[in-house]
Amino acid sequence: MKIALITNSHTCGGKALKLLPQIEKRLKTCAIDFELFKTKYHGHTMEIVKNIALSEYDAIVSMGGDGTNYHVLNSVIKYHGDKDIPPLGIIPMGRGNSFAKDLKIFTPEDGISALSRQITREVDVCRFTQGVENHYFINLMGFGFVTDAARTASCFKWAGDAGYIIGVLHCTIKLDFHEIMLEIDGSVISGKNCFVEFCNSRYTGGDMLMAPEAKIDDGFFDVVILSPLTRTSLISTFPKIYKGTHTDNPSARFVKGRHAKVITEPAKALLPDGEFFGTTPTEITVLPKLMRYFA
Repeated sequence: MKIALITNSHTCGGKALKLLPQIEKRLKTCAIDFELFKTKYHGHTMEIVKNIALSEYDAIVSMGGDGTNYHVLNSVIKYHGDKDIPPLGIIPMGRGNSFAKDLKIFTPEDGISALSRQITREVDVCRFTQGVENHYFINLMGFGFVTDAARTASCFKWAGDAGYIIGVLHCTIKLDFHEIMLEIDGSVISGKNCFVEFCNSRYTGGDMLMAPEAKIDDGFFDVVILSPLTRTSLISTFPKIYKGTHTDNPSARFVKGRHAKVITEPAKALLPDGEFFGTTPTEITVLPKLMRYFA
């Protein structure tokens, strides 16, 4: 078995590079041949994958976080979508690694074991539009409060997981709402809104169980819609996300769908798979079992 191993050099302060000798040793022990590609800047992953000859590899493997996998996914579809794409693999090294959890991959060793077993799983991919261009996510995509909190948290990466809590508290103090027109499979939801998350998998931010009922291969996305609520209600609900019990909040609504159209006033920034990219308006469509991942 031969893989293209794409390593995010900047994940978690260079964690991937620090552990690379151990990973290389384990791959060799498992008789997995690999060609190593190291990213040099944000977005370099897409340039690497663009120039890869897919036919030379049995798998394309990202060694990083959700963002690294996001760039691998988008680049293989954008540049190689008309070809036979090999399965994708994940060796988790990021702070979150949310999507990998639904593949039962929690550690780097799990990722290598999945490659060694060579058992793959067909998973859904979500396509979203930006003007006439299509882009893709496989974990989740949100806007509103969740994106604002993540943007603030990005200024506190040195604080680890506490950075997101800082972001939540900061945005709670400044809490405001936007207008939304959300059409899901023909049904329209409109009015004031706090945030929306389109979830293909269950977790976000690592261990937050945002969509407890989501499945990565059921042909649906799970939409989490939070209507306006008080600061007290928001703060008291936030810890419940880690157990998935935030579903009890009367301001939270959960809907399954295959296609959605989103318009907001004002335009809101999007956060696909932890990457800040694009704004509303957008359309989201599920592409059932489009990709194969080692699991």
